[in-house]
Amino acid sequence: MIGKTIAHYKILEKIGEGGMGVVYKAEDTKLKRTVALKFLPPELTRDPQAKARFVQEAQAAAALDHPNICAVFEIGEAEGSTYIAMPYVKGRSLKERIALGPIPIEEALAIAGQVAEGLKEAHEKGIIHRDIKPANIMLTEKGQAKIMDFGLAKLESGIELTRTMAVMGTAAYMSPEQARGEAVDQRTDIWSFGATLYEVLTGQKPFGQKHDQALIYSILNDTTDTASRIRPEIPNYLDRIIQKTLEKDKSRRYPNMAELLKDLKSTQVIKQSLPKSDKSIIVLPFENISSDPEQDYFCDGMTEEIITDLSHVHDLLVISRSSAMTFKGTKKKIPEIAREVNVRYVLEGSVRKAGNNLRITAQLIDALNDAHLWAEKYDGTLDDVFDIQEKVSRSIGKALKLKLTPEESARIFARPIANPEIYDLHIMARHETWQATEHGLDRASRLVKKGLDLIGDNEILYADLGFINLMYFDTGIRKDESVLLEAEKCIQEVFSLDPESAYGHYLRGMIERKRRNPQQAVKEFKKSLAIDPNHPDPLMWLGWVYAHSGRISEARRLTARIVKIDPLNLLTYFGSGAVEVFDGKFRDGIKEFDKALQMDERNPFIKFWLARTLSYAQLLRESHAQSVLIEKEAQGTVWAGLASFHRHALEGKKSEALQTAAGDFRDLVKDDESFPIWMAESYALIGEAGEAVEWLENAVNWGFINYPFLVEYDPFLANIRSEPRFQKLMERVKYEWEHFEV
Repeated sequence: MIGKTIAHYKILEKIGEGGMGVVYKAEDTKLKRTVALKFLPPELTRDPQAKARFVQEAQAAAALDHPNICAVFEIGEAEGSTYIAMPYVKGRSLKERIALGPIPIEEALAIAGQVAEGLKEAHEKGIIHRDIKPANIMLTEKGQAKIMDFGLAKLESGIELTRTMAVMGTAAYMSPEQARGEAVDQRTDIWSFGATLYEVLTGQKPFGQKHDQALIYSILNDTTDTASRIRPEIPNYLDRIIQKTLEKDKSRRYPNMAELLKDLKSTQVIKQSLPKSDKSIIVLPFENISSDPEQDYFCDGMTEEIITDLSHVHDLLVISRSSAMTFKGTKKKIPEIAREVNVRYVLEGSVRKAGNNLRITAQLIDALNDAHLWAEKYDGTLDDVFDIQEKVSRSIGKALKLKLTPEESARIFARPIANPEIYDLHIMARHETWQATEHGLDRASRLVKKGLDLIGDNEILYADLGFINLMYFDTGIRKDESVLLEAEKCIQEVFSLDPESAYGHYLRGMIERKRRNPQQAVKEFKKSLAIDPNHPDPLMWLGWVYAHSGRISEARRLTARIVKIDPLNLLTYFGSGAVEVFDGKFRDGIKEFDKALQMDERNPFIKFWLARTLSYAQLLRESHAQSVLIEKEAQGTVWAGLASFHRHALEGKKSEALQTAAGDFRDLVKDDESFPIWMAESYALIGEAGEAVEWLENAVNWGFINYPFLVEYDPFLANIRSEPRFQKLMERVKYEWEHFEV
């Protein structure tokens, strides 16, 4: 064929061959363009059915006009051969791209999105491809995906041209119904799309047997590994999408490509562009280049103090300590880090500490062009540490052209601990506190008390001691009233020294929460944020109180702010997920909890919230699987008990459920806003209305007054809403909800 002219096409070279045709590169001598010509193989030209199917391909594809579908220029016959003229796509097939090595997740999702868009267009026109696979997807040199070869396409409204029970397609990508030779619809393309996406992300086919018979058996009977087991960085939400496309029962798959596209678009990993003018910064953990690794605490303290100083500036977005510390020891490049947290500027530095001597280097980098705005080296002693911190903060302010108010300047450059030895005790105590262990908290308490003995009354040290006592309470190490009383005494000392302490107001707000006074907690958190608008802790807890109080728009505004300040903290996405749950948007909540699990995939706290939300969304099989995991992995914890209680209740196993909820377990879950809600739901499911309402009363007493959630959104309270006692309680909840002040 090479060199021949067919009609007005001059054949240049052979570029491909498959079961349904041979493809040549050719020159269109009329329009002076390069095209691809597809011919039926000679041995099939006498087969009327094959020829009819070939013509149908052209008619089907010609009806489609979409950038992700290869167009059809013409169908014709010449010298006894039937051909289709199509654009010549310069590039490589997706199969060839997979063979080159791992495809970045962002790139894989971009390709998948384009293929899904093309299939959506075809399906809306009543056309099924029936042979979606990497070999039938071309990638242009600019990265555009184009679906090729509608050789197995079937018009849903047209005549079935294949033999009854004929199996058509490529075995590795066939849906179960296609493999059985049954009638197919657009959901067979959804299966093949899922198999293709699996291979794009992992480099492996979901069902990897070598022989067709073994492949078909596996497709019909086996469950494939999740993609993330092969490639751990694949997010949970992508596993969930793929698993839904590969459901063997097609009624459980996505019903159409529009629904699949919606999930892909809403959860895609989109590469963030750096802000060009936003005043935003991350302070990376200062590197310890001392010979003593025990000096890490000092480096972390230096990092935290500079973050705290900069956070006082209203006009500057500062990434929080918890997110910044995730980069400790990282080998990532500066632009990559900046993209990950969506800031423009990065401060990095190092500390060499030998005895009383210090050498500190710091450099401010504009990640947009990876340029150093300034770099300084400071030599001195511990006595100079405050001067060095002040110089670093001033240099940042000058470089970013920050206009500081007198109040901001005073707070940034204040020296609440002027004694270097006491300052060292303070940052060492903070380091121990963050360990959140009994040993660490005991040691932190001793260090702070030593500092107070040496220096006398000090606002920062009293705040440290108040926070330590709250940590004892929150971790359950010492969960009694005396701990809260000690914390309260510390906060009173803080305010006696600084009536406008932002940290003091935050700690007082936390104490008010523990004392079941959410309205007063709101006032304290707001006072804290008026002084220090960038502190993630009062932002998070204020949003939490608002969500429980049914003030969803205010809660959502705060969580959006936290996502900017603390984007690498799993609690950030837990908070935004909880807001969606308490607004009845359960599937959106699932997506947020999936993000949190990407940061700590074994966290039982997040896993429990995910399991519960899956059940709210009526994804009961997924909820069951998640609950069983929690019961196994977190045995003996409150999370395992709550998961087991709810699972048994959902299954109608009343005796097992009641056994789970008996004894000491009830005491563990009574002192919280959320636990009693979950207890009430499970009791309601097993018909224990009296217990259910009693637990709801407990939740309301704690401050859970989200009226819409209780009377409408929560699906598990449905069978007690007609109870007089429930209705009476809701009268109270509605009044408190309507009168709650924001």
